[in-house]
Amino acid sequence: MSTLTLASDPKDAAAVEAVEAHHAQLAGELAGRVAMLIAAADRDPASADEVRSGLVAFCDRDLLPHAIAEEGTLYPAARETAEARLLIDGMLAEHRRLVALVDALRESDSAVRAAADARALQVLFEEHLDKENNLILPVLAGAPDISLAGLLAGMHELLGGEEEAGDESAGGGCGGTCGCGGSDDVEVPELDVREVPHALRHATVFGALGAVPAGRAMVLVAPHDPLPLLRQIEDRHPGVFSVEYRERGPEAWRLLLTHR
Repeated sequence: MSTLTLASDPKDAAAVEAVEAHHAQLAGELAGRVAMLIAAADRDPASADEVRSGLVAFCDRDLLPHAIAEEGTLYPAARETAEARLLIDGMLAEHRRLVALVDALRESDSAVRAAADARALQVLFEEHLDKENNLILPVLAGAPDISLAGLLAGMHELLGGEEEAGDESAGGGCGGTCGCGGSDDVEVPELDVREVPHALRHATVFGALGAVPAGRAMVLVAPHDPLPLLRQIEDRHPGVFSVEYRERGPEAWRLLLTHR
């Protein structure tokens, strides 16, 4: 039975959906940035420090404030229930480990060590979100004496503020067919999203692009022509990324995205 089925109020069901969407956005962007850091550590260690700094900035701006907001809203309410009391203690301990991993990234002077810490951060965060989505949110949504929607009212850190879009979303921009720009750098990192869960796919690409320095590029590998995604990229970053198709199916579409 789904979390939405268990929700005791339609507003609580909508709140659950919004939190889960924001979780997907956070997990996707983290995955994209981590992928770029691992690629930089492997192919171009000299550029890894800039990618690492961007990852730490993302954690400071979005990931850690999300955890802090949970500790002030969701966790105290869940702790009042018999089902989640012990679980919350474990979740708080995981928050401390997340902070420690971000601090390790912040202080790292080794590209390889930073890549290892980043991957550990990604794995822990994804497991942490899975527990929140499948264990904590159902308890809160199903409790008749708890208003999840009331707890989350106005909480940008928990609900997000940007549009969450899947692979079929539309938008403006060039649509990715211009072929303008490009890069002669054959060592650009490759992000293959064919195995990335659908809900995380766009956020993963946005996170990866956020880690591409000006003048550098990445190759995106997609299971279909990603025209809606390219429109979203143009909407978010008008004129910043040029697009060059390297392969047009049928098994994969490869595009070179260059940060002008």
